[in-house]
Amino acid sequence: MTTRTERLDELPFTRKHGRLLLGSGVGWALDAMDVGLISFVMAALAVQWGLSTTQLSWIGSIGFVGMAVGAALGGLLADRIGRRQVFAVTLLVYGLATGAAALAGSVAVLIVLRFVVGLGLGAELPVASTLVSEYAPRRQRGRMVVALEAFWAAGWILAALIGYFVIPLGDDGWRWALAVGIVPTLYAVVMRFGLPESVRYLESRGRYGEAETAVRSFETSAGVDAPPDQEETSRPVRTDPAAAESIWSSRLRRRTVALWTVWFGINLSYYGAFIWLPSLLVTQGFDLVKSFQYTLIITLAQLPGYAVAAWLIEVWGRRATLTSFLVGSAAAAGLFGLADTPTRIVAAGMALSFFNLGAWGALYAIGPELYPTSVRAAGTGAAAAFGRIASILAPLLVPGLLTAGGNPLVFGVFAAAFAVAAVAAYTLPERKGQVLEA
Repeated sequence: MTTRTERLDELPFTRKHGRLLLGSGVGWALDAMDVGLISFVMAALAVQWGLSTTQLSWIGSIGFVGMAVGAALGGLLADRIGRRQVFAVTLLVYGLATGAAALAGSVAVLIVLRFVVGLGLGAELPVASTLVSEYAPRRQRGRMVVALEAFWAAGWILAALIGYFVIPLGDDGWRWALAVGIVPTLYAVVMRFGLPESVRYLESRGRYGEAETAVRSFETSAGVDAPPDQEETSRPVRTDPAAAESIWSSRLRRRTVALWTVWFGINLSYYGAFIWLPSLLVTQGFDLVKSFQYTLIITLAQLPGYAVAAWLIEVWGRRATLTSFLVGSAAAAGLFGLADTPTRIVAAGMALSFFNLGAWGALYAIGPELYPTSVRAAGTGAAAAFGRIASILAPLLVPGLLTAGGNPLVFGVFAAAFAVAAVAAYTLPERKGQVLEA
């Protein structure tokens, strides 16, 4: 008898898949908007509040402390109470906290609220990629997850537009920019009732009727009839959550170490560069508006990066695509560190955006494919949590690196981190076209 997961794997891409992708992706874009906005807020507060680089570093880093905690807890909770429930709660938490941050009257209050924002954001990202991976047709899985990641670029571009047009309007411009963060609160309510729960999760909890209904809804969308011998109470091969294999078992240990290494390297470089980018441009002599303009242009290059990665991931495979984009990111980071004219800064920055965000897309595609259902969300969440350690350190490292060696040293360190991540990515197993483990 054909299993439900096999039936999902063989379906064509349908409008229902598109709605799942859009529903998850809008939340992803709103998350990116929040992360992107803080980089512009930092640059504005440095001017308006006269903050030191140390204070700015903590504003930039504290959200990633929350993201590290949120990623670990979110993955564990998603394997216990369901992907959809966690997704909705995390959006609600970070949306409310971001809106409240708009009212912050001191650095201390802003730091506390940024930590809460990070809790919600960190938990949402691995949960969303896991849900999309588990519903995606086998031949389209990589592209669907990269397409999900591409919503990140849309959110960051939105942040850049808000930063460019809203923040410079006055002393309260940064407050109005953060107030937009309340939007996820409204979206969470809609999303909670619009997204399906993971079939694999439902089966692991013995909710076979619900699992069968979910699969049949996707089959109906594709014009495919359910197998005549399929019973609504039929059971999958693995049903006991207590029998879950550890991500540190002898079979999974090497891929866990490699995945964590990639997450660490890409987080260190990405957040170190892009959280500080507007501020770094200001220190190079550009005014606030011009630095925001250059950041917006650089950010636009993220979209073609995702598009190329989405195509290559089903042509070259996950490992080759991820490794290649990490190598490209290392080269672009090195060039950015040496750029000394506006043209070179923008060109190197666009190359860094292109390769870096393409690598992110491939990373989110490969992560959920490495683990069985019982630990899939926990495994991807744990890797994300470990990576968040690097995102915490990165904004704190930049001021010291700038003092010691300027931009060449800052981006030389980021280039080295990308290179190490590329080596680790090359050791991951290739899962293109393979069925997700039960």
